[in-house]
Amino acid sequence: MELSGEKRSLFILNPHAGVIPVNMIISKELLRRKNELSCFKSLSIDDSGSHIKQSFDKFDIFVAAGGDGTVRTVASELVGSDKILGVLPMGSGNGFAKELGFKTNIRSLLKDIKKAECHSIDVIEINDQLCLNVAGIGLDSFVAHSFDKFITRGFWSYVWAILVNFIKLRPIHIEITISGIETISEDLFDLTIANTRQFGNNAYIAPEARPDDGIIDIVLLSPFPKIMAPVFVYRLMRGTLKNSKYVRYLKTDKPFTIHTEETRVHIDGEAVEIKGDINVRIKQKKLKVLRTRNFKLPLPVYS
Repeated sequence: MELSGEKRSLFILNPHAGVIPVNMIISKELLRRKNELSCFKSLSIDDSGSHIKQSFDKFDIFVAAGGDGTVRTVASELVGSDKILGVLPMGSGNGFAKELGFKTNIRSLLKDIKKAECHSIDVIEINDQLCLNVAGIGLDSFVAHSFDKFITRGFWSYVWAILVNFIKLRPIHIEITISGIETISEDLFDLTIANTRQFGNNAYIAPEARPDDGIIDIVLLSPFPKIMAPVFVYRLMRGTLKNSKYVRYLKTDKPFTIHTEETRVHIDGEAVEIKGDINVRIKQKKLKVLRTRNFKLPLPVYS
């Protein structure tokens, strides 16, 4: 889809996202280009939401300059509208940005903004909260909650959070009821709800997931011998988890409900607490995303 006319863009900058050196470099570059673009430095989620509402009619493209949490915050204000979401990835994982082809190259992003082509993608609704990329209960949510408490961000902090939580990991009981008919009841290490393929950092939890197919991919990770962790990580990074007998994939376009005693959940890598049932549904083609030169469908599946 190509939009005619000059497009106006607003960068929503999260000054606390990602690794400090990278953040500083990108922030300085945005300020250096202040005559070429409009930039708003956000103080909080509420601050971002309020500013987007105030500026909604002034801009056509809203660029989230931050991590997956910043992207979700900006996207929440744009869902269902004709406004376009762009991303300047500055986070630790940048799962959504990687899937949609966004890079940290500002010059390249500005060229994409000038072209102003876009495509519509699905979004997932979890108890009225927006999910663009992946959400989960179990190991990945425990990692998100630990990572949320760290002062130092970045890849190695994330690796440390994974190791600490994996060592003490125990199965949790989860029940999934799809469309009020089919119920699955199992003890799992992890349950992932996926709109795209990866957590971030090219870790492909759902290699066949697509953000525009109207389908939610559900990944069930059964308890496995912890000595097999290196094999699991290798397959995760290669996108070949489907070859593991401990991993099962479900696909559905129907609403489903998750019941578990565990309250620690993550949505797009952000730690949240949900008590009671978790209701999940997909909303098809509800978000317009800037098309980058690096994004092509169908998405490649690693082998």
